Amino acid sequence: MRPLPPDGLVEHIQWHNQHIATLIRSEFSPESTTFVTPDSYYQQAGFVVYPRGGSVQTHTHLPLQRHLVGTPETLIVLRGSAEVDLYGLDKSFMGTWNLRRLDILLLVSGGHGLRFLEDTTLLEIKQGPYTGLAEKEPLR
Repeated sequence: MRPLPPDGLVEHIQWHNQHIATLIRSEFSPESTTFVTPDSYYQQAGFVVYPRGGSVQTHTHLPLQRHLVGTPETLIVLRGSAEVDLYGLDKSFMGTWNLRRLDILLLVSGGHGLRFLEDTTLLEIKQGPYTGLAEKEPLR
């Protein structure tokens, strides 16, 4: 397990030792490369810090086959604000979290719903292709 960032800026939200989500506040800005997700997450998230003049060697990614169950997704609040309700694997309500501009929410498992407090733009990143509503189960 990688070292975790300071409390309050990165929150790992769990239900019975099962990761449900990770919330990364906009104020989190590490001075060195820091991964905020455990190695067990399907989708890794980290802040990679480079010095001026640094570079990344030109490369391509090998065609590795991975087995994925579920649809983890990442939401980045580009504009506006929202409230997110999170639910455990048994569909029980866990609580509500406020999302502000430039907060990042990694949704790993369980359920979720969003309410927008003002005009809001989210950047959503998840495994594709999106197959339509048939891949979602309403909780209410």
